[in-house]
Amino acid sequence: MVGLGVTDFRTRRLALPLRAGAGLRILHISDIHYVPGQRKKFAWLQSLAQLQPDLVVNTGDNLSHPNAVGEVLEALEPLRQLPGVFVGGSNDYYAPTWKNPLRYFRGPSSLDAHPEDLDWQRLFSSFESSGWKNLNNQTATLSVAGQPLAFSGVDDPHIGRDDFQGWPTDAAASPEQDSSTGLLRIGVAHAPVSAALNTLAGSGAELILAGHTHGGQVCLPGGRALVTNCDLPRPRAKGLSSVQVPARKPPGHPEQPARSVPLHVSAGIGTSRTAPVRLFCPPEATLIEVQQETT
Repeated sequence: MVGLGVTDFRTRRLALPLRAGAGLRILHISDIHYVPGQRKKFAWLQSLAQLQPDLVVNTGDNLSHPNAVGEVLEALEPLRQLPGVFVGGSNDYYAPTWKNPLRYFRGPSSLDAHPEDLDWQRLFSSFESSGWKNLNNQTATLSVAGQPLAFSGVDDPHIGRDDFQGWPTDAAASPEQDSSTGLLRIGVAHAPVSAALNTLAGSGAELILAGHTHGGQVCLPGGRALVTNCDLPRPRAKGLSSVQVPARKPPGHPEQPARSVPLHVSAGIGTSRTAPVRLFCPPEATLIEVQQETT
């Protein structure tokens, strides 16, 4: 096996049993890090609509250049015709700067003292004009392919913008309290920081989607990540894992049993323009096909 580059785009399929939402096809995209002129990436992004997903979940870091907004919006135009939700990542708000790659071995990256602002307002407003729900510290409900969905999202925890707002008022307090409505609760964040994951899972999420890690980006053979750029353990840098919720008994409520909440971390589609390399970690999008959970 040889090292894989930045344009070896892949689409991965994942069958995921859940309590609700059987038959739903969720396209999870993340970390596009678009730079003007990336025509192969542009064409591949446009081709994703051919997968015919029911829902698009975009977990941020769409940009990697001050002039990228118009082109990435055009690249995503076919997907923006579909129901979708999104959160922002640090590279939607601020342009990347060159950093010594060895710094990542000392812990998660941090913002520069005076970062260059990107036109995230135009990006986000265009997503919203397409009908995508903004989940940056917000909640939303959607009916997609006949499936009722409740979302709770946080702005990027990696740069301290997260402020959990609970769940929509028409979502039950927890999956255990009401399994009759068929409502599926999905938590969304850019960076899979443990505090944000635990908050979403502990509050009732039944699926959590995140990005940020680039799957490790530069990996050992077999896709073994060396870093995650957050406190997520390296074996969970991409793909499906879980967040454990311990049993608890809220005052005045029945005891809630321990739960294991599926977490999908996208390996991402791009890289920062200051570090344009991927090794043993191809860029990818994931089509999650929800199946009926069996008991």
